[in-house]
Amino acid sequence: MSASSAFNDEKGGSSSVGEPEYGHDPASGGIFSSDYKRHDDLKEMLDSNKDSLKLEAMKRIVAMIARGKNASDLFPAVVKNVACKNIEVKKLVYVYLVRYAEEQQDLALLSISTFQRGLKDPNQLIRASALRVLSSIRVTIIVPIMMLAIKEAASDMSPYVRKTAAHAIPKLYSLDPEQKDQLIEVIEKLLADKTTLVAGSVVMAFEEVCPERIDLIHKNYRKLCNLLIDVEEWGQVVIINMLTRYARTQFLNPNMNESLLEEGSGGDRTFYGSDEDEDEDEEEKEKKAEAPAMAKRKPYVMDPDHRLLLRNTKPLLQSRNAAVVMAVAQLYFHLAPKAEVGVIAKALVRLLRSHSEVQYVVLQNVATMTIKRRGMFEPYLKSFYIRSTDPTQIKVLKLEVLTNLANETNISTILREFQTYIKSMDKDFVAATIQAIGRCATNIGEVRDTCLNGLVQLLSNRDELVVAESVVVIKKLLQMQPEKHSDIIKHMAKLTDNIQVPMARASILWLIGEYCEHVPKIAPDVLRKMAKSFTNEEDIVKLQIINLAAKLYLTNSKQTKLLTQYVLNLAKYDQNYDIRDRARFIRQLIVPTEKSGALSKYAKKLFLALKPAPVLESPFKDRDHFQLGSLSHLLNAKAGGYQELPDWPEAAPDPSVRNVEVPEWTKCSSREKRKEKKVEKPFYSDSEGESGPTESADSESDSASGSESGSGSEESASGSESEESEAGSESEEEEEEEEEEKEKKKKKKELKKPVQESESEQSSEEEERKHERKTKQRKSDSESESDEDEESESESSQSESEESESEAEVKKKKKAAESKPPSKPVKKESKKEKKEMSLLDLDDFEPAPSPQVTPVNTFLSNSLVTDLEGLSLSDTVLSPATIAPSSALRNYELLHRITGEGLSVEYCFSRQPFSPDANMVAVQMQFTNNATSDTKNLHIEDVKLQSGMRVKEFSEIELLPAGETATAVMGIDFCDSTQAANFQLCTHTRKFFVSIQPPVGELMRPVFLTENEFKKEQGQLMGMNEITEKLTLDMKCRNEHTIVQRVTTAANLSRVPCGSDKECRFAGRTVSSSSLVLVTVATKEEGAAQLTVNCEKMVIGTMLVKDILLALTQ
Repeated sequence: MSASSAFNDEKGGSSSVGEPEYGHDPASGGIFSSDYKRHDDLKEMLDSNKDSLKLEAMKRIVAMIARGKNASDLFPAVVKNVACKNIEVKKLVYVYLVRYAEEQQDLALLSISTFQRGLKDPNQLIRASALRVLSSIRVTIIVPIMMLAIKEAASDMSPYVRKTAAHAIPKLYSLDPEQKDQLIEVIEKLLADKTTLVAGSVVMAFEEVCPERIDLIHKNYRKLCNLLIDVEEWGQVVIINMLTRYARTQFLNPNMNESLLEEGSGGDRTFYGSDEDEDEDEEEKEKKAEAPAMAKRKPYVMDPDHRLLLRNTKPLLQSRNAAVVMAVAQLYFHLAPKAEVGVIAKALVRLLRSHSEVQYVVLQNVATMTIKRRGMFEPYLKSFYIRSTDPTQIKVLKLEVLTNLANETNISTILREFQTYIKSMDKDFVAATIQAIGRCATNIGEVRDTCLNGLVQLLSNRDELVVAESVVVIKKLLQMQPEKHSDIIKHMAKLTDNIQVPMARASILWLIGEYCEHVPKIAPDVLRKMAKSFTNEEDIVKLQIINLAAKLYLTNSKQTKLLTQYVLNLAKYDQNYDIRDRARFIRQLIVPTEKSGALSKYAKKLFLALKPAPVLESPFKDRDHFQLGSLSHLLNAKAGGYQELPDWPEAAPDPSVRNVEVPEWTKCSSREKRKEKKVEKPFYSDSEGESGPTESADSESDSASGSESGSGSEESASGSESEESEAGSESEEEEEEEEEEKEKKKKKKELKKPVQESESEQSSEEEERKHERKTKQRKSDSESESDEDEESESESSQSESEESESEAEVKKKKKAAESKPPSKPVKKESKKEKKEMSLLDLDDFEPAPSPQVTPVNTFLSNSLVTDLEGLSLSDTVLSPATIAPSSALRNYELLHRITGEGLSVEYCFSRQPFSPDANMVAVQMQFTNNATSDTKNLHIEDVKLQSGMRVKEFSEIELLPAGETATAVMGIDFCDSTQAANFQLCTHTRKFFVSIQPPVGELMRPVFLTENEFKKEQGQLMGMNEITEKLTLDMKCRNEHTIVQRVTTAANLSRVPCGSDKECRFAGRTVSSSSLVLVTVATKEEGAAQLTVNCEKMVIGTMLVKDILLALTQ
């Protein structure tokens, strides 16, 4: 015994000071020593009366556990100390017990009375730890005790203990599922908890125990939305995923009008085919049948609670936790209107700077999103370029995303990238790149030939794998138009001697067999060579050799009859039974004998039938039926515990279920109060702006200060405006918008009105306006609202009668604006308008003595005029060359009078600032009623936009008499793209599908730069942001004046002063993102010239170059 202890002192002596758990050296014979004394010193310390020794022992034991060492044999010594008075020791004892209670259930049960006492401890950490240990003892006998403990803890004063109770619920449920009903009661109680600490944990318990009981969420929905921003990160993830499923069952699909547009796209045929008289009657019948179906569909109005969820999750896109960002991204993808989904793109791109594991998950989801919402990620194309340090699986996913994002405008850039990737050393990645080139070629017809030529060049690559992959892709591309490419087929036939990869050889043979009529001389020779090496080929190649023989036998039996019989005889005795069977089958089919059946007559049709070209689709095409961000989506297979994302309901469930009797977190959540507000205040007031974050979408003010600050979100005013426009809002908002539109129309008409009135009238009106302006400014000093809000507020407060001014009067004003000789009542009306005006654009022109006389000023932007306000007149009218001449405005047809049944609509881009929103392009529309009957209720419905785009509709034209014309102005934020804005133009009887597509030059506004500023900005936009083209100027276009005129006609740019007479410079900014656009035309001898465009947005630059080239060379 003494020897044994001496041995332990030598070898394990470190136990009292250092690391007792190290194993003994096996060579020293310690392997045979008894193990029961291994932790003797720790047991002695735990048995001592000194708390300091017990604390030291527990610290060392917990450190052992943390390092993964086994300390289960100390359980009896530790469990004795559960009743220790020292709180520090007690906490560590509970930490140990949580770890080992499940393994040592019998011993843990002996101390159960101590745990129950611990549940009454004054210290919240001890109460929580006792409950945690109790729920870790997996013995059915103590289920009633656990149930009682959870119920008590759920009513505890400490939120930490309540959180622990929520954690214990799933443990008890997995131990005894029969307790479900009682546990649901506890969950219901904890869901009503108002602390952020409990929210995440109880929702997790809800998801584990009763995810189908969404009725428990109704009353707590708004509270969860508002608490979300303050819950811990993993709680946020759980809550967001749960609320995504909840919203899919409780709200209507915000994009349902889009799906209606798609269903009704048959209406497009009437638009194009209208000139063909024989089709007209049928189409009219179709349209009439469609009309009632569309009328039945109510316009979509977003539920305020739906808006609340979107608004309160948006700030979490800035979270440092990738899982939270991903959760918000999937919520927006599955729940938000299409125009608002774009906000998630920037956040997801930010995650691509994270670890490769995070990148992998994010890219999987981005790849799925880019199939349906390509426009979202197009601005971030460069973020998906591949780095040499990326792992292969991330490279392949980035390729997938780049391929999905490829379109006519960016394909050249993407193909340049792919060219570089092919030189990579990573063979799998090179193969994936070649497949990506193939997919780009099939999707974008313009580059098909370029891609084919590039792939053919790759056929001479030294690397066999590259050649093989190229052959396979070329085979798929050639199937689309084989007759054009017989030379490529010949080139590939020559490769059969060198390429050894079976799949590539098989592809070449299939091509030659399929298109043998294009290569009649080469095909039999290829078969001869293949027959020689038949016995040494792989099975896949042998099958294609048999196919080639059969096809040649049917088309060219003279030359190939003997060869085919030879190949079939070889195949007859092959080792592979597939090949033997194929040979027998083909012999019977193509070589007619007495026994051969009826099929042999159709051998040609069977073998040489036209085969459809393969569709190269993304592997992520149908993955979005899994919830994004879920494990099932990642694996593309249903994982255990995955809950399907419910379909949107057909009709909205009752929203009143979410109303709470005594709402402490909101001032007016009940619908009745909201309706009262609408009656009392037609426009947003300060009190509404301050209301809490649960306020409905229709009470969102244009300034981001009020409702947004309550929920902690950081949206800009324009952000909330776009949300409103997408949400469709409610009747209140629509009325407001109509009134605002009326006022804007009045302004516009005033600007355009020719000076027919006397000077004295003008001056008196100006004085009145100045007086009104001063009074308004006094009111608005304390407000942060935009000009039009103030204007409309003042309007509404002036008098009810002005608000209810009929649309017929507006029409008269419009007619007056078109410079028709106005009748007396119209003149009175226009005077009345001028009195109503408050903060108008015209005020800004007052420093100039005759603002209405110079048409130049109507084209100046608001911001510019305010900048120039302090300057003298000479400065204001400094550079007339900068402003687009009115003659440059080109009219486009929106609706032909035949298609529109008498109603014709033209539109032009007026190149004037759109006062309600500076980021929108103003589109002036002219309606002409050529019919014999009046047209009523002209308005826009079912606006269908690409992500990020917005529309500010013109207010409804109530009456357009026969033979009359009216104008209206609408604003469209094209988001710096030339994609069309699609919508329905509706009258009281019909709906017409129309679309407005802007030329790239209309997406800009002129800016004024000095020569030095221009050079400085140009210096910062070099490299990828500069595009240079050489051209020969048209004979009529070789003087400076004509060049300026043609460039400003093609694009809404301003002239920049230049010292040299050989150069013309122009500058502008894109309307939506204010990206700078600089254009230089440098002329040389004999009409030669060089065009340079510098632009932050490469796509805009590329398209602008094409347009200006066209303008200068025509």
